[in-house]
Amino acid sequence: MFSKNTVYVKNIPIGGNNPIIIQSMTNTDTLDTESTIRQIIKLANAGAEIVRVSVRTLEDISSFKEICKNSSVPIVADIHFDYRVAIEAIKAGASKIRINPGNIGAKWKVQEVVKVAKEYNIPIRVGANSGSIKKEFENTSMPRYKALAESALQEVKIMEELEFEDIVISIKSTDAKENFLANKYISEKVPYPLHIGITEAGIYEDALVLSSAGLGALLLNNIGDTIRISIAGDPVKEVLVAKKLLTLLGFKKGPRVIACPTCARTEINVEELAIKVKEWTKNVDKSLNIAVMGCVVNGPGEAKHADIGIAGTKSGGAISINGEVVETVSYENLENTFKKYIDDLIK
Repeated sequence: MFSKNTVYVKNIPIGGNNPIIIQSMTNTDTLDTESTIRQIIKLANAGAEIVRVSVRTLEDISSFKEICKNSSVPIVADIHFDYRVAIEAIKAGASKIRINPGNIGAKWKVQEVVKVAKEYNIPIRVGANSGSIKKEFENTSMPRYKALAESALQEVKIMEELEFEDIVISIKSTDAKENFLANKYISEKVPYPLHIGITEAGIYEDALVLSSAGLGALLLNNIGDTIRISIAGDPVKEVLVAKKLLTLLGFKKGPRVIACPTCARTEINVEELAIKVKEWTKNVDKSLNIAVMGCVVNGPGEAKHADIGIAGTKSGGAISINGEVVETVSYENLENTFKKYIDDLIK
């Protein structure tokens, strides 16, 4: 959303003034074509707009070709070490390839990959992560974040020397602060779209907190054009968390349920009602702020800027729209009445 250049991954624009794109990656065996396609369908249904697939050796190419043919979303081929695999993945239908020019080998091998990418009009993602900082930067006084960024810029320079600029850059660290500083540094140096994420962020709870902090900081500083939330386990969770993060930060349309933390003044079960509201609105694709407040002390004021809200009272709840109370309801009618108002507002 914030880079100057726009890169197209099939029909999906990344960068420029375009929306931030959600990505994920399959964790099935690429040779298991049916399982991989099933997982891609699940990821697409959850909201993934681009999916990356590991193409390990030439043996994967036949399966990868079927995967690309049967996918409703663009497929990125994740390549390491063998330039021939990158070339064959492009020919098999990849909409983009991810390579690390540094581990592809001799420059002529990278040149061969670039030549085919140009021929097929396929962008290339290059970059570095905290595990692949260039050796010449490792044992210097240079800060790690700068070493990480400069490592990625070296990969970019290789592409530019080959007169290839259909590039997406990815810099990822396991450290949120290092990740932020490296991406900020590189965003000021080059115009290419940035794919952002926290690499190896851990299992669900840890990954959620770390990625929200690290990626939220970048996005709120206008850095990042496409994201992946890295979670060990089911990749569908990555997509759902990414969607929620973008929605809550205001980069993607969708409902936001504002709920107070509750205290001794609470008159209604805020958590229970807020969970139900999230369920009622889970398929809504428009921006909608819904407030669930426990009492009338702070409730109306806190919910003033919400599209619709409810605040607990001694006898039930007060429903407001755009900060104005429209109806006071009893406990017995609270849920049904509130849901009706929400449904009417969505319509």
